Amino acid sequence: MVLGSDEAVADLADQVRRNYLETRPGNRSAEEILAAAARLRHPQDLIASRAEGQARGDAYLERFLANPDAVLPTVIVADADGVQRELTREETRAFLLRERQPPPVGEWPAQRDYAPGRAVTTKLGRTLEKVNVALIPTDDWTTIPVHLCWGGWNACPHPEYHVAALRSWRDRFGAELVGLGTDVMDVRVARPPQSRAQALDLAREHYVYCSDIVDQGVGTLSGLAAQLLGNEWWSFWWD
Repeated sequence: MVLGSDEAVADLADQVRRNYLETRPGNRSAEEILAAAARLRHPQDLIASRAEGQARGDAYLERFLANPDAVLPTVIVADADGVQRELTREETRAFLLRERQPPPVGEWPAQRDYAPGRAVTTKLGRTLEKVNVALIPTDDWTTIPVHLCWGGWNACPHPEYHVAALRSWRDRFGAELVGLGTDVMDVRVARPPQSRAQALDLAREHYVYCSDIVDQGVGTLSGLAAQLLGNEWWSFWWD
């Protein structure tokens, strides 16, 4: 397994130490996480988990905003002419409570300017001069995120969801996990989607798994689908 830079290896080792070698509330053993993974259906259970998390977040936000003394963030918006203004308190409250919308499908790009590659071996667009390779003590590569206790921070799914996704993609697309870094993942696929419809369905699935590749990346589902069409490499990153 390619683990990337020395910094990435140090971060991964720290994750293992904190989650498996230290006694902390909520820590689970690798066996417990693998048992949870075996019960999951991908992507259905990940979609349900995302919805449940969003509902909890919305409920907390409503309680927070109900306090008239709550300190709200400053929100700046721009009109069609680029003129900026700061939202009032009521406008800010409405903005924070707005219904979340799925990303736009958008128009299919005229050409694919970028395709997912090997994010673990690059940084800021440059190939790393040195990467690290690790031997993981397992004969089932889909369990590697569990052995490294990889995930569960920010919007990155918990390890069991990675296992469920990798097993599903292995069976449907001939996927194989190739690299893990601090916050990036590289997957190689033997049978990538060959039609726009298949690629768009997969893009929706990838968005549930890793929204940053659209929200902070290509911007539309069609843009992501164009990258996935016929491409044997998938890359994910979580901010």
